[in-house]
Amino acid sequence: MQRCCTELMRITLVSLILLVAAAQAALAGPLEDAETASTFSDYPTVLRLLRPLADQGNAIAQERLGFMYLMGQGVPEDPAEAAKWFRKAAEQGNAASQRFLGELYAKGLGVTQDYVEAAKWVEKAADQNDAKAQVKLGMMYTAGLGVPQNDTEALRLFQKAADQKNAEGELSLGLMYHDGQGVPQNYGAAINWLRKAAEQNNMAAQFYLGSMYDGGLGVPQNSKEALRFFRLSAEQGCAEAQFNLSVMYSTGEGVPQNYGEALKWVRLAAEQDYAQAQFNLSVMYTNSEGVPQNYGEALK
Repeated sequence: MQRCCTELMRITLVSLILLVAAAQAALAGPLEDAETASTFSDYPTVLRLLRPLADQGNAIAQERLGFMYLMGQGVPEDPAEAAKWFRKAAEQGNAASQRFLGELYAKGLGVTQDYVEAAKWVEKAADQNDAKAQVKLGMMYTAGLGVPQNDTEALRLFQKAADQKNAEGELSLGLMYHDGQGVPQNYGAAINWLRKAAEQNNMAAQFYLGSMYDGGLGVPQNSKEALRFFRLSAEQGCAEAQFNLSVMYSTGEGVPQNYGEALKWVRLAAEQDYAQAQFNLSVMYTNSEGVPQNYGEALK
């Protein structure tokens, strides 16, 4: 009798496993199809595939539907509707939705701004080792938003994100070492983490790394390396890097003097309302540096 019961339990367990697998396969099909359609920006198809799954309580579908409402992909942009779907998924433990919901609370998009509520949801995602959430929560600790200001806790979170090769985590950790915030100042460690982020094409890391080569902080002073990193950052649109690149071309630091290149880069920075660039552009028009003298342009 006991043997029969054991055999029956085994058969029942196997049947349950097969049923779960079949259900997962059934869900995976539409989700995969939605992912493919999203790749081609076929948002009506994505919406048609995701909404029934989201209505049935599928957390992944709810998270993706929330993102579509947040970004206005195939639907009118609606942060409140995005928050509704993110909350449904977040309450099921979906880490990305927890992070998104926290960010909406931090910005007051679709919900009343509430830093405490923001920190609560972001922390839930961070506890699931979501690297982006760890960076976001770390920033909240540095600023004391929704949590007590705590640089040591911020450093710990940035380290966890950086250990996952998250570029923003590497950047943030590098800057903590650069500034001696929550940790003794260590330019060597700053260079190490900033370089890792820069290698992932992080614009800010490239700018800060260029600045450290320019100033000889943690590395021998090297204008050519500074120029290289400023250019990488400037080409991605960093106004500070564009300005620094312009100055180097204007003064001939690490590169042959070239007022034409200086003008190009300072203009790009000035178009982003970077005040120092706007001033230098005015000086270049006044002194006829790389451009015909034009007092009207100088006064703009």
